[in-house]
Amino acid sequence: MATKNIMIVGVGGQGTLLTSRILGGLALVGGYDVKLSEVHGMAQRGGSVVTYVRYGENVAEPIVEEGQADVIIAFEKLEAMRYAHFLKKDGVIIANDQRIDPITVVTGQAEYPDHILETLSEKHKVISIDAMAEAKKLGNPKVFNTIIIGVAAKHMDFDHDKWVEVIKATVPPKTVEMNLKAFEVGYAL
Repeated sequence: MATKNIMIVGVGGQGTLLTSRILGGLALVGGYDVKLSEVHGMAQRGGSVVTYVRYGENVAEPIVEEGQADVIIAFEKLEAMRYAHFLKKDGVIIANDQRIDPITVVTGQAEYPDHILETLSEKHKVISIDAMAEAKKLGNPKVFNTIIIGVAAKHMDFDHDKWVEVIKATVPPKTVEMNLKAFEVGYAL
């Protein structure tokens, strides 16, 4: 199997690192060589955070090059736009339709672009979901990222039961039930 390249992008505090641990755990359970790498912009909440997960027979290094990502999981739509050039021609962006203003927009140095997901859809396969709205329906906004993982699971090489097993083993014990509910919501979308 050729190495698969996954990028998880978002802003600080959105759970990108937990997500990369889930994906890394899945690849290990699947018997693959796995490399994870975390790249922080501004580490405080609101700063850009990128995590690479690469898995395959033999993975030399953790960094995904431009134009090489099979899947980009974006927890915030401006981050999806910021990293879209990493996507392969036939890759897919799974984007959370959520706006979190970066510090440059908050301070008035930049404008938040309009129609991000529509613009991305002109060049790329984009699956967008308002995961925060779905999470609020479950009564827990914190699990929006697990809903996105459920959507992403449909576009990856692992079966449903493996996802459930790894989520159970990775998320904090008190949150297992809620995270599994969230995963199922995403998986069903």
